[in-house]
Amino acid sequence: MNTLTSAPMAALIERLYTQADTVTSPVLNNVTPEERDRLMRSKTDYLELYGMLKDLWLPVSRDTGTLLYMLARSTKARAIVEFGTSFGLSTLHLAAALRDNGGGALISSEFEPSKIALARQHLEQGGVSDLVEIRQGDALVTLATGLPDSVDLLLLDGAKALYGDVLNLVESRLKPGALIIADNTNYCPDYLARVRSPANGYLSVPIGDDVELSVRLG
Repeated sequence: MNTLTSAPMAALIERLYTQADTVTSPVLNNVTPEERDRLMRSKTDYLELYGMLKDLWLPVSRDTGTLLYMLARSTKARAIVEFGTSFGLSTLHLAAALRDNGGGALISSEFEPSKIALARQHLEQGGVSDLVEIRQGDALVTLATGLPDSVDLLLLDGAKALYGDVLNLVESRLKPGALIIADNTNYCPDYLARVRSPANGYLSVPIGDDVELSVRLG
């Protein structure tokens, strides 16, 4: 057994996914798909959309959560940076890997205070709160300083228009062989062009419909 598949983590994660599946946002019914896509891609108006989504969970899928654990575990990651905590499902998977790797630190950033409060509760319930620091506010500020000298894994799952900007903040800290996992990359053509070019220092492949797995070259 490991932390992810044993008590209390396994039952907690299942309960949270079940809860996430039941939550809807009536506000989104007033937004056309075209307007939603525009807001997702905009660097100036994305907070308008995320204000509408503040009660939605927006978690990584169950398969992506398991993948995060596997990648962090197999690479023996000890220093992880996460953009977009939401209610903490991806954070729980990554922190479980840190626990099974013998410890480490996960620095996460989230804009919405109410999500942070619940995410911290979930981390306590999962027994991994000692491994995680959640920074409240704009990730372009919260992740601009105070990062580990060497980062093993970066998860991008916040505002899609900022993936490239967040990567800029963390890039100099990524060790050779570090992994970058980006979710919902169908909204991120510029980011994909960047990490799919070996000239920019990455090798990258899509996984499933909208997850991109990249490795930092030496």
